Amino acid sequence: MITIGVDVGGTFTDLVLRNEASGNLRTFKTPSTPGDLAQGVMTAIRLTDIPSAEIAGITHGMTVATNTALEMNGARLGVITTRGFRDVLVVGRGNRTKLYDIKAVRPPALVPRSRILEVDERLTATGDTHTRLDEDDVRSACDKLKSMQVEAVAICFLHSYVNAAHEQRAAEIVREALPGLPLSLSSEILPEYREFERFSTTALNAYVGPKVAGYLNKLSDDLTAEGIAAPLRIMGSNGGTWRAAAMAAEPVNSMLSGPAGGVTASIGVARLLDLPNIITYDMGGTSTDACLVRNFAHDMTMEGHVGMWPNRAPQIEIKTVGAGGGSIAYLDTGKFLNVGPRSAGAQPGPACYGRGGTEPTVTDANVVLGRFQPDQALGGEITLDTAAAEAAVTRLGEELDLSPERMAEGIVRLAVSRMTATVKEISVMRGLDPRDFTLFAYGGAGPLHATAIAEELGMRQIVIPAMPGAFSAYGLLTADTRYDVTRTRLTRLDQTDRAALEEILAPLRAHAEERLRADGFEEDRIRLEISLDMRYVGQAFELATSVPSDFHTTEEIAEAFRGAYEERYGQLDDGPVEIVSFRVIGIGAANRTDLPSRTVEGTLDDARLATRPVIFEGETHDTPIFQRDRLPTGVSFNGPAIIEEDGATTVVPPGFAAGTDSYGVLTLTKEGA
Repeated sequence: MITIGVDVGGTFTDLVLRNEASGNLRTFKTPSTPGDLAQGVMTAIRLTDIPSAEIAGITHGMTVATNTALEMNGARLGVITTRGFRDVLVVGRGNRTKLYDIKAVRPPALVPRSRILEVDERLTATGDTHTRLDEDDVRSACDKLKSMQVEAVAICFLHSYVNAAHEQRAAEIVREALPGLPLSLSSEILPEYREFERFSTTALNAYVGPKVAGYLNKLSDDLTAEGIAAPLRIMGSNGGTWRAAAMAAEPVNSMLSGPAGGVTASIGVARLLDLPNIITYDMGGTSTDACLVRNFAHDMTMEGHVGMWPNRAPQIEIKTVGAGGGSIAYLDTGKFLNVGPRSAGAQPGPACYGRGGTEPTVTDANVVLGRFQPDQALGGEITLDTAAAEAAVTRLGEELDLSPERMAEGIVRLAVSRMTATVKEISVMRGLDPRDFTLFAYGGAGPLHATAIAEELGMRQIVIPAMPGAFSAYGLLTADTRYDVTRTRLTRLDQTDRAALEEILAPLRAHAEERLRADGFEEDRIRLEISLDMRYVGQAFELATSVPSDFHTTEEIAEAFRGAYEERYGQLDDGPVEIVSFRVIGIGAANRTDLPSRTVEGTLDDARLATRPVIFEGETHDTPIFQRDRLPTGVSFNGPAIIEEDGATTVVPPGFAAGTDSYGVLTLTKEGA
């Protein structure tokens, strides 16, 4: 049987196919189709030529929710809230997002104030009823929302994270009055305190929900029409997969769907290579994602944002910058060179794609430098137009009186600078030395710039895994199922005991197990973990702390928090500790999918395709071009060299050495390191 991982990016749609019997992997790449993303997915699946009956499962990384939020083309949203709290979503935190911009204006609210309606109801912070829900108010709100032609509704009541009764009853009324309308409840989407973040995350879920559900329904219909009955799963931002129907109901959990797959796969390969500390560097056509991994584990965050809106759904702590292969280079009003975040995307794409693009991009700059000139068609259908790339870079260079080659190097250096700043943000700015980590580079453009990133940071070793161009899609095949079940309960550790904590955790454990069993997982493949959002009493923000699931005393929990606090902030405190939110993580173990080992015989000359001039640091070098899958196992050689493969190109500049291993992994090291 065959399992498939398919990841939709801004420029290309990547697919990895795994034969469950032999463990063999195959990759496919096709241009993304922004107008109808499902079309690109189906095109990639058809490229495999696999009989529909042999496909046992499909895991999908998607960008629909993120794109909908960033492009602000989601549903016409209505919100029902507690009387007196109509402006929570409009005012937000009231902070200035641009401190020194005297012309700064507040970003627009996700939903206009006119479609935020109040009803009489009020709960206390302990969940007791202060004011009973006025059901007639809810019915009146439904009539108004109907007249406003809303396409989705969010219900956000005060303190519903403690007691969901009012929200649940209001939801019953809304479903009766507005049947079939998508509905999001804050007590289900994010049962945690902090009204603005809870309201925002719930509204965001409702805003993107109809588009995500429509996309998943269309994709399911297309799969069915193709005769594919395999279950469809969606990668979540938390690094685990969800059933498509579950993700359609809570799409706010899919904002980092694609990048999460790459991090998951990186940790698996790092275990094979015994490299516990890595920094992942995923450069695609539109953006670059970086994540820090220590002891084979990534950090999680609940402080994410999508554009300008908070999103507290659990997600891998990934930093993103708008710098990719398709990032456009341009001059601002002061004639300063900029690269990104505007991207040429999939259509028209960089000038070298020959699809009508005329503005120079990072990819075009690499073409001019001779670093990226593959003979095979990209995505099976795009043949490089080197003349168009040279013309685009030349036009920009003329404005600065620079040769095309110097202009191209400037574009690449500026892009590298932006990406390096992102890696520093997750390492240096947290007191960690990137030189103590291995750089894991993948994505269509990651291996092309990995050595430049490493040199900027002083990193000594770079790993280019097999299938780097489709590595995030491979990660979809390796990911476990993961559900985070959370509940806010302010609890001081010095005023409670283990039994009281277990009473709070018990229903969360039961709910996590129930969701996993509904996905078909048996007892031997279910694992529960506990994470507590904790802080010192008096602090405003908390720190996620992993604790043993079989803890015996509250002091064990306090010590775990102090250890995590010291690691993050470099200091300790003797004050009392409190739990803010309880989180049970339910994990359903996937079938293990390691990279298959392989042995390639022959010599280095057998892998040589050609020699061409390539520019490094302003000097032209006659550089050998190698085919990656022909490189002999265990071979090592010095740069300069270009290593080409389907979906990615690796640059080995002068001063670096490259070597291969039995897993097809390419390791680059600085000479003398």
